[in-house]
Amino acid sequence: MMIIAIENGSSSDARSLLDGMFALRAKVFGERLGWTVLAPDGHERDLFDKLDPVYILAANGNDEVVGCARLLPATGKTMLSSVFPQLIGDLEFFPHAQMVESSRFCVDTTIQRKGRSGLHHVTRLMFAGILEWCLSRGHTEVVTVTDLAIERILGRAGWTLRRLGSAQTIGAGKALAGILAVDRDIFRRVKPPGYISDLSRFSLPGQTVSS
Repeated sequence: MMIIAIENGSSSDARSLLDGMFALRAKVFGERLGWTVLAPDGHERDLFDKLDPVYILAANGNDEVVGCARLLPATGKTMLSSVFPQLIGDLEFFPHAQMVESSRFCVDTTIQRKGRSGLHHVTRLMFAGILEWCLSRGHTEVVTVTDLAIERILGRAGWTLRRLGSAQTIGAGKALAGILAVDRDIFRRVKPPGYISDLSRFSLPGQTVSS
């Protein structure tokens, strides 16, 4: 398994990986979780995919996508500000240039194996991939809208979510917004053994991160 970053979504070389990502999102969000999403061709997309996001992917040796997340600047249009502003509680929230929003995080749990911590390997890969990319671009925080289950998984991985407000019922589950710190110590703690990444394959030039 390898972590890949795609910053140039229009690249023809990345098209098959992006197709695999959109198909995985349809499978997880539409079929497994039963969310109301638009996936008429078996590929789930929304308006935030039109905002030139960065995609972090976990792929196997055949370039089959088994995990993904979408990153957008927190100072621009985001899911939290546009779709779920009610999840920002009484705490002050100030998006800044070193903060990104993570959304559409999902993994294919049918192919994963669990490690000693009880976490699936691909889940830890994805957390580490997000952290590594953020470090390579000088980002210090990740804001996200998630659910109680992912909050617990993050905690078990050693990446503590700081809530912006209380969990609220949205649809069939409980959702909440929170902020995740980004630093090298967290990256080293979260990444699983054998972690491999190629952040430059489809990315803009940037700083690499040593382990």
